[in-house]
Amino acid sequence: MVVSKGMKRKKILFLLFLPYLLFLVECTEGEKFFEPGAREDFKAMREKMVESQIKARGVKDIHVLSAMLKVERHLFVPKELQNSAYSDQPLPIGEGQTISQPYIVAIMTELLELKGGERVLEVGTGSAYQAAILAELAKEVYTIEIIEKLASSAQKLLLELGYQNVNVKTGDGYLGWPEVAPFDAIIVTAAPDHIPGPLLDQLKEEGRMVVPVGTYSQKLKKITKRSGKIETTDVIPVIFVPMTGEGVKKK
Repeated sequence: MVVSKGMKRKKILFLLFLPYLLFLVECTEGEKFFEPGAREDFKAMREKMVESQIKARGVKDIHVLSAMLKVERHLFVPKELQNSAYSDQPLPIGEGQTISQPYIVAIMTELLELKGGERVLEVGTGSAYQAAILAELAKEVYTIEIIEKLASSAQKLLLELGYQNVNVKTGDGYLGWPEVAPFDAIIVTAAPDHIPGPLLDQLKEEGRMVVPVGTYSQKLKKITKRSGKIETTDVIPVIFVPMTGEGVKKK
């Protein structure tokens, strides 16, 4: 068999570039490097999420919509799930916890009726995505996470993203954060089987609290404190991970 000089040259070039190609494949986890979805425009995905999942379901607050467009949700999920970050579903984030469905984040935030000058308490930091949305809309955010590993990673990520108005603490969210109470608004992202009394105590007059309540059957409730009395409205049925800790066991 006669091998031309051209074929020899091509073979040499191939052998020279082979290590580089193998390096690229290894660094991008093989098939992911060549997967078209890995190169999708996250901005376009965010815009589609807001239009088809959030606005289409009735969320109207322009400030909430703007925050949902701005905050890069894919940064708050595990790397292997980033292409699913803008899908219409919750996603696992580790430690038995999830990042909530985008629509749920949006409607719960809208129900808080934030104007920009509020101090907000979040119970259940999780991935820190909800905290980042709140940080775009409120003056100060205080967020409590019972799982130390999640609290630590959330604080690190929020600082890396430049959020200076979010305070993260590891603790039992059922008990709230009395040292810095009262709050204009409180949002709870894990489900107790009853409305936590300490959180009601830490809610300002005319303050709003949004909380999923129930065990197997949960309802998202909006609570408003007026003249020392509590007004409660059922919003929609939801499914959240249960609230844990010693506080929730004591009714």
